[in-house]
Amino acid sequence: MKKLFLSLVILIIILFLTFAISWILYLKKAHSTFDNYYAFRGCVKLVKKTTDYGICRIQSGATIKIVKYQDKWFLDGDLPWGCLGKICFGI
Repeated sequence: MKKLFLSLVILIIILFLTFAISWILYLKKAHSTFDNYYAFRGCVKLVKKTTDYGICRIQSGATIKIVKYQDKWFLDGDLPWGCLGKICFGI
């Protein structure tokens, strides 16, 4: 019974770590280019794009501004709030 419980705990930890790592890689890819972030945010029409920002329309009809910050793309006003080395939190 103890081995079964330990195996279950290890399996849950592995599943959690797999999910966390895949989510981090997904977000890293989304923020890496304008086109990736455009798709990540669900944009359906490009309104304007420069080297530092872009404005697009999402499916609801609202427009959003995507900005470049430290060579990564973010929703305007939703920049990372803390970094530890190269890992930024709040994204």
